[in-house]
Amino acid sequence: MRQRRLAPRGGDGGSLGVQIGIADLADPQVQALIAFHQRAMLEGSPPGLSFALDLSGLQNESVTVWTVQADGEVAAIGAMKRLDDRRGEVKSMRTHPDFLRRGLAAALLETIIAHARAEGLSTLSLETGSGPAFEPALALYRRRGFANGAAFGGYVLTDFNQCLHLALN
Repeated sequence: MRQRRLAPRGGDGGSLGVQIGIADLADPQVQALIAFHQRAMLEGSPPGLSFALDLSGLQNESVTVWTVQADGEVAAIGAMKRLDDRRGEVKSMRTHPDFLRRGLAAALLETIIAHARAEGLSTLSLETGSGPAFEPALALYRRRGFANGAAFGGYVLTDFNQCLHLALN
């Protein structure tokens, strides 16, 4: 696992021992965070407009899942689904509520982007929702250079759903 030191919440000047690595999908903490993410997406989305992958979807061979471990606890998850030889999709980004605002999602997104580049992908895309619950994630993606664009991979743009893309070349 890659190790990184990040500031804890509260800004007391200490650091949080963080490791980012490939997820063990059999780990109960990982499964609990995946289930939490899926519930939150279903509850926060209009019927039929949540596309969060469940555990079986994340176990697909086209999906790579990472965890962020902070002081021995699963603090965040994120995944990339390979769509074809040139495109990937960011999936299932979720930080546990106890670890918000510590830079974990940004570090995880950088890991996913680096992986996509190393795999020779030219575009990384994602589908997400709209509204207050989605604003922190949207701000993260936009800060990193993702921009709104066309629907992809069977998604349809709605008043709720939006698709963002990042050129990797």
